[in-house]
Amino acid sequence: MNSEINAFINKYVKEIRNNNAAFFAGAGFSKESGYVDWKTLLESIASELGLEVEKEHDLVALAQYCYNKHQNRGIINDVIFEEFSKQKEPTQNHRILARLPIGVIWTTNYDDLIEKAFDNVQKIVDVKSRNEHLSNTLANRECILYKMHGDKNNPNDAILIKDDYERYYKAHKQFLSALTGDLISKTFLFVGFSFQDPNLDYILSRIRVDYEENPRQHYAIMKSIDRKDYESDADYDYAKRRNDLFLEDLKRYRISALVIDDFSEITEILQEIERRLNQNNIFISGSAEEYGVFTKEEAENLIKLLSARLIQDEFNIISGFGVGVGSAVITGALEEIYMHNTRINNQRLLLRPFPQGKEARVLWQQYREDMISRAGISLYIFGNKKQDDNIVEANGVKTEFDIAIDAKHIVIPVGCTGYMAQKLWEQINLNIEEYYGKVNDEVRKTFQSLNTKMSNDEIVSNIVKLIKLLRR
Repeated sequence: MNSEINAFINKYVKEIRNNNAAFFAGAGFSKESGYVDWKTLLESIASELGLEVEKEHDLVALAQYCYNKHQNRGIINDVIFEEFSKQKEPTQNHRILARLPIGVIWTTNYDDLIEKAFDNVQKIVDVKSRNEHLSNTLANRECILYKMHGDKNNPNDAILIKDDYERYYKAHKQFLSALTGDLISKTFLFVGFSFQDPNLDYILSRIRVDYEENPRQHYAIMKSIDRKDYESDADYDYAKRRNDLFLEDLKRYRISALVIDDFSEITEILQEIERRLNQNNIFISGSAEEYGVFTKEEAENLIKLLSARLIQDEFNIISGFGVGVGSAVITGALEEIYMHNTRINNQRLLLRPFPQGKEARVLWQQYREDMISRAGISLYIFGNKKQDDNIVEANGVKTEFDIAIDAKHIVIPVGCTGYMAQKLWEQINLNIEEYYGKVNDEVRKTFQSLNTKMSNDEIVSNIVKLIKLLRR
């Protein structure tokens, strides 16, 4: 990841935290799911007109030719409905996007993959695909999704032919006003977008003129020109030169191109955005039927103290409400929140109790993965359960540790609490750099301290100190 992309991620993460970020998903964003791009979508239409889609550069005009020939949208509507009625699943990029706390998403896509991704993570998205939707507000929404070119369920209203684009400023001026407002006030990341859309070009031009002295900075992930896509060096050189000029021209609209060599880098960038965002989110894993060297009162006080200190230091807490641990986590966090008259929301304290019952157990892995995906740091305390009247190490805590490792979390077992937490501490202690990378003596010393029982204040201070050392 180059320095330019790294700097962008830092900037965009800050904008997300300040609720000043927006995302724009173009056709390329859904291609990995199996849906076709514009060229492939219009292939049969081109063939019916006696044209070759590969030789056509103005695809909007191509769709218009089809309408002109038949004087109706029947064939075009059938193509849209047939393609986008195919059941596809959201890609990893869709899933990451849905998890990010971005309040505004725009798209030119007709598919429902973004909506599905939001459903999968149980977040409420308010979809706007028609003018009348704009005046309605969905209760408890966590994101607004503007589908400015319509939706697959209403192909007759989809923006596709030249007539649609020419009438857009009048027929859909409410969408243009909303998009203009967002482009002025929010930092956009464009992904899978070619910037050939006449509507966006019109808006960007107006904004550039009206806000020339103080324009908003935006970003676009763009793939570099690949030699293997061209028959000759001359064709490649021409395409590269033209693309360089195009990317330079985007700067007129304060859009910085983040050039990648492979589409897989989009996922890497989104993952890194999520990882850095989530470094403020701490998942507390643990369960306890007994507390070992701690009395019940000492253990509960330790957990409450830890939870309160994390909230105090501006961390957010995620908990699965583990037996003997979850109640103290909640109490400590709520006491700290109420003490400072802070409004409780899912960002500061997210609770996801496990579903109960034999049938519900099949969902536990999914629940764990969902909870842990929302964090960037995982803490492990105690970790025991009752099994056949015996106290055993909690294998669920180990499962959560493994999921966190796969998600590249900072993992911190508090060894002095015993049981599975101590076992995980010993595992890391055998090869600390495998888990934390190259570490200095201060990190080693602080990690070592977590295996020694001392006062609750000292234990909590050392946990928080290690978190801050490892986040650097």
